[in-house]
Amino acid sequence: MIAEPIIKQDNIQTILLQEPPILLVDELLQHDDTSTVTSFTVKESGVFVSDGVFREPGLIENIAQTAASRLGYLAFLLKRDLNLGYIGAIKKLKILSLPPVSSKLITKIEIAKEVFNVTIANATIHVDDKLVVSCEMKIFIVK
Repeated sequence: MIAEPIIKQDNIQTILLQEPPILLVDELLQHDDTSTVTSFTVKESGVFVSDGVFREPGLIENIAQTAASRLGYLAFLLKRDLNLGYIGAIKKLKILSLPPVSSKLITKIEIAKEVFNVTIANATIHVDDKLVVSCEMKIFIVK
């Protein structure tokens, strides 16, 4: 069980370049050398919400922002500027269900490989301990 968040909602923009309404991470919950975990509560007014559920593009962007949270937190610790990142590819995407409004997403990325400015991460999103999304994401970092 995750105790106190590392970065709370009121400070999350210290590690992310995104701004509302596109900001899709509320808190940084966990971070180590190979993984990062964030949380996000789906709001009814969200740009990726329609028909009462959080849509596919929002789920993918939430994973990308979790990866960005990892890099942003490292930059914060090292007192460096934040870098831009871009989704290079998504493989093995499985969307098992679309989370309804008010769902709390727990998103985890695990680093599979890092070479120069490319990171390959395995990602999952859970809602109430139920897997709703999994994929492999390739991310390019602009330095």
